[in-house]
Amino acid sequence: MSDFVPTPEQQRIIDEAHRRREEALRNPSGRPATQRDSGFALGLTADGHLQPGGGRPIAPPDPRTPLVPSQQIRADRAAGALIGAACGDALGVPYEFQPRLGDDQLPVMRGGGLGPYAPGEYSDDTQMQVIIAQVAATGLALDEDNAQRAIAEGFIGWVASGASDIGAQTRRVLYTARMERGDALTAIRAASRELHQQTGLSAGNGSLMRTGVVGLGFLNGTDAVYRCRDAARAISSLTHYDALAGDACVLWSEGVRKAVLASGPSLWRFGGVRDAVHLLPAERQAQWRAWLDEAQEKPPHAFQPNGFVVPALQAAWSAIYHTRIPDRPEDHFRLALEAAVRAGDDTDTVAAIAGVLLGAAWGRAAIPAEWQRTVHGWPGLNADGLASLATRIIG
Repeated sequence: MSDFVPTPEQQRIIDEAHRRREEALRNPSGRPATQRDSGFALGLTADGHLQPGGGRPIAPPDPRTPLVPSQQIRADRAAGALIGAACGDALGVPYEFQPRLGDDQLPVMRGGGLGPYAPGEYSDDTQMQVIIAQVAATGLALDEDNAQRAIAEGFIGWVASGASDIGAQTRRVLYTARMERGDALTAIRAASRELHQQTGLSAGNGSLMRTGVVGLGFLNGTDAVYRCRDAARAISSLTHYDALAGDACVLWSEGVRKAVLASGPSLWRFGGVRDAVHLLPAERQAQWRAWLDEAQEKPPHAFQPNGFVVPALQAAWSAIYHTRIPDRPEDHFRLALEAAVRAGDDTDTVAAIAGVLLGAAWGRAAIPAEWQRTVHGWPGLNADGLASLATRIIG
């Protein structure tokens, strides 16, 4: 059951905004293509309330208009997810583990960081997500062993090719698996499990940072929500065996999936994260609801350090939730992503986590053109290359 129940007035705003957007898509001559996914009513917060000054009474929508996003919008949002993650990553790279930016300071893609990276170059966060995306783009189902084996082989090959700036936990698992002969999936699962058994510390943010693309692989089918859940948890456990890391990946992957499919406007599209709590084991659902509530009560920088998966998710969720939708709704993407970087600490990871969900909700059209021109990274991809991957994933 959804945690989001609109009032009649809010529902009218949602429905009319969607009708107008679809009408504009059918008659594009009077509307620039870069605005195709931004014609929404303003001011819905993530819990369904109207922000001050947002929303307005309108006439009832045409009941003949179906509330289903067009394939064009799905494609734009899928591309937005991958490009959004890469932009968040590259925007956060220069500030990783540096003194936190103030609210009046603007983050820029100036490179450096732990790579060091070139301006606009994304780090391991997006590199690992690209490996998952490449497997999904082949048509393999991410909830099946053959896809997860290809991902394991991709991760191990990535390390062997000289990947830099790898998280400590991920590095230990992949280096151990690389030394084993035989099946890569068996080796990586064993290494992940053994590290958890030895240390009890395997709930870092390194699987959450790469999980968003999983949601793109399950946009169709009556069982898609459950297959997305299972895939997110299984792919998380390849390097992060702890159940909390898997929980976070379930929430965020389902959030991305629902954002791409959403027909409502504004922050309404982010409701999939909270709705996905019911997909978690019953004994942890109340705790996750409390953690999300806390993120909605505190600013992003309250969640430091954020190397642990829970505060990393909270920092990203707080940045999205607390960023007001401006007069140009698509600007929410940029403003919320900048807020994620200002959370501090593991800035590239928090911003990559936020970016994949923001991009899925607002679409590629909302991502600043300058960022799209600048962002790039391993294995030789730019924004268009990431968009092409996304298109192949969703068909």
